[in-house]
Amino acid sequence: MLKVGDKAPAIELLDQNGKTVSLAKLGKKKVLVYFYPKADTPGCTTQSCGLRDIKADIGRTAIIGISPDKPEKLKKFDDKYELGFTLLSDVEHTVSLAYKVWKKKSMYGREYMGVERSAFLIDANGIIQEAWYKISPKDTPLNLLKALGK
Repeated sequence: MLKVGDKAPAIELLDQNGKTVSLAKLGKKKVLVYFYPKADTPGCTTQSCGLRDIKADIGRTAIIGISPDKPEKLKKFDDKYELGFTLLSDVEHTVSLAYKVWKKKSMYGREYMGVERSAFLIDANGIIQEAWYKISPKDTPLNLLKALGK
């Protein structure tokens, strides 16, 4: 697992508008990168809308959501809930693997691979300031505010 003080793995994926977004090109600002299993499901909606609702309280900190969904589905999710931040498509799971959130999961006795809901606060120099694995949807915005001293 990644931990505080580690260099954040590179991110370069398509966003909900089909444009390539990279962590390196965001400039010198803090970034919350959160991973969620599937757009427009109850937990992911709670998490994303919670972050949308605190955007005005986090200053210049950028928010980036990453899921295995295709850009078209991310666009519908963004439009439906007016999220207003970047959602990235990790269909090949390359970034999820780099952040160690692509895991074996089980539900009702069936095992499968999927995203473990997690979030990372990355500083302006690309260093992980906070790493929250297995985070609950409701705790994501609260943890971000606390980490930013808000």
